Parts: sequence; structure tokens; C-alpha cells
Amino acid sequence: MNFIVETSARHVHLTQEHLEILFGKDYQLTKKKDLSQPGQYACEERVTIVGSKKELKGVSILGPVRKDTQVELSLTDARSIGVVAPVRESGDIAGSGACKIVGPCGEIEIAEGVIAAKRHIHATPEDAEKLGVKDKDIVSVKIDTNGRSLIFGDVVVRVSPSYALAMHIDTDESNAAGCGREVYGEIVR
Repeated sequence: MNFIVETSARHVHLTQEHLEILFGKDYQLTKKKDLSQPGQYACEERVTIVGSKKELKGVSILGPVRKDTQVELSLTDARSIGVVAPVRESGDIAGSGACKIVGPCGEIEIAEGVIAAKRHIHATPEDAEKLGVKDKDIVSVKIDTNGRSLIFGDVVVRVSPSYALAMHIDTDESNAAGCGREVYGEIVR
């Protein structure tokens, strides 16, 4: 069973409190486009991520707001701006990297929250059953591309009825596999 493999570029998830510091009191995110995961969307708003070496301007914000602010970068992005970004599942930010986030109305310093997202598959319970996997399984996924086919190991399976079947990799991983617009993967044992 094949599934779509999507490239997740650098982005930020914000709390309402941090959103208001960056963009103003009572600010609400402006939806630009829906993402593949139900209820998730890319926003019109952008921020600058500042590290010890340099900064990344125009970083996307994904909505809706969350309970914790989190910055997801590729390892290349993190090294280039001088921040630590351990490879972690989304939401696992304890002891992770720090940075400054700058918006049009203010800035915040986060003591933790910068990660390189662990590659993962989102699946509904029905999809997981068809794939022969369960929540938190670690699998390998084969991706066939022109001249850059490879097998990704250490892919975590995340199962929830609120998900849509898709694998997410970051830009470093996408470039290593030579991924284009539409790429599919399959679990290999």
C-alpha cells in the first residue's frame, strides 16, 4: 500500500499569547491554504527566526494556535543560523533548542521549542490496520525517485482518527531523495 510523501518546510506553531506579542492584541491567524492534515493550515503571516549566527526571514506559521510554541527546522537550517534542533516528534520540546522569534509588533525568546521533526507517517486507525502497523511503531519506508531512490529508516507511525494518511519529511530528507511534487512511499520490513 503506497501513500503520499510530503515535504514539510520550516515553520512555526504559536501559542495565542505569543501570537499576540508578535502581531498585536487579540490577533487571529489568517488562513492561506489548508494542509493535508484535517484542521491544519498554512497562514499568511510570517516571522523571522533568529539564531546566534544569523536569521531566517519569512518563516511560515501553521495554524491553528497550539498549547506550546514550536519551531520546526531542517538540521541544515538550524546549523546555518546557530541553533540546536534535536530530532524529535512534534510536541516533544522539553530540553530542545532556543531561539528568538520576531514579528511585526514584537519579539519573543523561547528557551526551548526548536526541533528537527522526526520523519513520520500520519494514519487513521483503518489505514494503520491496512498497513499492518500501530501507533508509535518504527518502520522503514522506500521511496522510488529518478536517480535518488532510498529507504528511510526510523520513521515513526502516528495513528489517530483525526489524521489523513501521509508521510512527512523535512527539506533535507526531501532533497536527499530527489523528491518532486508528487512522491509516494511504501513500508518495507
